[in-house]
Amino acid sequence: MAPAFLGVEKSLRGNRWELPEVDERTGLALAQRFGLPEIVGRLMAARGIDVDSAEDFLNPVLKHHLPDPSHLNDMNAAADRLAAAVRDGEVIGIFGDYDVDGATSSALLQRFFNAAGARTEIYIPDRMREGYGPNLPGLLELRKRGAAVVITVDCGITAFEPLEGAAQEGLDVVVVDHHVAEPRLPVAAAVVNPNRLDDDSPHGALAAVGVAFLLVVAVNRTLREAGWYGGDRREPNLLQWLDLVALGTVCDVVPLNGLNRTLVTQGLKVMGRRGNAGIAALADVAGVNEAMEAYHAGFLLGPRVNAGGRVGESWLGAALLSTSNVEEAQAYAIRLDGYNQERRAIETVCLEQAIEQVERGGMTDGLVYASSADWHPGVIGIVAGRLRERYNRPACVVAMEDGVGKGSGRSVRGVDLGAAVIAARQSELLVNGGGHKMAAGFTVAQDKEDAFRAFLAERIARDAGPDGLTPNLRLDGALDAAGASIDLVQSMERLAPFGAGNARPRFALPSARILNADVVGTNHVRCFLGGEGRGRLKAIAFRAVGEPLGDALLKSTGLPMHLAGQIKIDRWQGRESVQFIIDDGAVQG
Repeated sequence: MAPAFLGVEKSLRGNRWELPEVDERTGLALAQRFGLPEIVGRLMAARGIDVDSAEDFLNPVLKHHLPDPSHLNDMNAAADRLAAAVRDGEVIGIFGDYDVDGATSSALLQRFFNAAGARTEIYIPDRMREGYGPNLPGLLELRKRGAAVVITVDCGITAFEPLEGAAQEGLDVVVVDHHVAEPRLPVAAAVVNPNRLDDDSPHGALAAVGVAFLLVVAVNRTLREAGWYGGDRREPNLLQWLDLVALGTVCDVVPLNGLNRTLVTQGLKVMGRRGNAGIAALADVAGVNEAMEAYHAGFLLGPRVNAGGRVGESWLGAALLSTSNVEEAQAYAIRLDGYNQERRAIETVCLEQAIEQVERGGMTDGLVYASSADWHPGVIGIVAGRLRERYNRPACVVAMEDGVGKGSGRSVRGVDLGAAVIAARQSELLVNGGGHKMAAGFTVAQDKEDAFRAFLAERIARDAGPDGLTPNLRLDGALDAAGASIDLVQSMERLAPFGAGNARPRFALPSARILNADVVGTNHVRCFLGGEGRGRLKAIAFRAVGEPLGDALLKSTGLPMHLAGQIKIDRWQGRESVQFIIDDGAVQG
C-alpha cells in the first residue's frame, strides 16, 4: 500500500488520504493531442482515459454508445406486447416508484406512448399507506381505469405475490427494473432488467429511466417496422425526452461513465432548452438561472421531485414531469417546493436524534443502525445517507410503527448492501427488502429487528475482510490557495458531467492557513484561507458544525491545516469568484 498522502492516515472525518498513481506520459499525450491544459490531461489519465478513448470521453455521442435494446432478455417480448397494445387501442398502465428515477421513468413512458397514439394511466403508490413496489390493489386500480397491460418501472423485480395475483386476474404485466434480481423471476409477460442473473448485459449500471429509454427505443422500432407511422401519425423524436433520462440518472446516483455519461451529457443539453414544462417550472422555483449541470439536477431539482413521495403526495413528481400545461406545472412545482421545505425540517430533527442514538451505542465496527417510532418514513433514506457520510460506514435507519419498521440503508464502497438485504429476506428476517450495492430498502418486524441487525453486521464484516473497512479519500493532486483560479475550474469542466463514477476533481491544500472562520446558516462553517502566496481563497464546509472538522476549522484561526475539497465557481449578483468546498481536513502534528 502506498503511503498516505501528506501523511494523513486518519483525517478529521476518518479517511485515509490517497493519491493514485498516474501515468504522466499519458496525461501529457492527452493534453497535447486534444489541446488541453496539462492538469486536465493528468486528470483524464487518472480516470483511466487513454488517447484512444479520449475523444469518446470528451464528446460522448449517443449513436456510439446506445446498444441494441434487444440484447436485454425479454426486451423483444416486451416491445411486441406493448406495440400490440398501441395498435389495438388498449390502455397502457404505468406503475412507477415514488422517487426521482420512478417519476422520470413514468413521465418518459407516458410521453412516448401518448405521442405514439396510445392512452396511458399512471399510478404511483403512497409511501405511507402502500409502501414500495407493486401491490395488487394498485394494479387492479389500473385495470379498473381500463388498462389491459401494465408496466412496472423502477420496481417489480421481487414483487412475486402481487404480480402473480395480477396474472390470475388476467392483467398482463411488463416489469422494467434495474434492482438486484433473484434466481426466481416474477410472473409477467416480460421481465426487462439488465441485472437479471441470467442476463449478461454490460449495462447493469443503468438507472431505471435508462432501461425505460431502451424500452421506448425498442417499442418505437417495432411500431415503425409494423408500418404504424405514416400520414398524419408522425414518428416521435425520442431525443426530446433525454432531459428526463438525465434527471433520473443523476438523481439515482449511478456511475456516470459509458452509456450513462452519454445519456446525461446529451440530456443536460436538452434540459437547457427548457422544453419540459415541469423541469422548467422546477428550475424557476429552485432559482436555477444558469446553464444546467448535473449538480443542479442532483441537488436542486431532484430533492424537490422526491419531496412529494417523501412527505407529501407521491403522484406529484410524475405529474409535474409529464404535464405540458405551463400553469399546471408551475402549480405543481410550487407545491413540491413547499413539501421540500417541510422535508428539510423533519429531516433535521430525525438526523439529530439518530446521531444521538448512534453515539449511545448504535454503531458496530462495520454498521451504523438507528431505529425509532418517532421518525417519518419519508426522510429515513436521506438520514441514512447523512450517517454514512458522518461515520464512513454502511448506515441503516428504521421508522417503526405498530410493530413493523420501514427501513432504508446507504452503503460504502466494498459492501453490497442490496445483496445483504436480499439475503436477509431469504433468511426470513424481513417482510420485504431489496436494492442495489449502494442503497437498499426493507420492511422488518420489530421482534426480528435485533436478529436482522446482527445478520447485517456479520455480512458486512465478511465483505470487509479481516482488515475491516478502511475509508479512503481519493485526491487528484495538491494546490496552493493562490492556484485555485476560475481558469482552472473552467478547464476542468471538460471532464463533466460529474457524479458517481466520475467525481469532480478533489485537491488537497497542504498547510493552508485559516485566516478566519465563522458559522453561517444553520450548521455550515465559512472560512478564508491563505497559502504561500498573498491571495485569499473563500471556502465553506457544509453541515460541519458540531463535527470534528467544523470544530477544528473554528478553533484554528491563524493556524495551518491540511484541507481537502473541490473548487467551484461561486456566482453571486453577476460576479464570479472561486470557492473551495471543504470535504475533509487534518490538523498538522
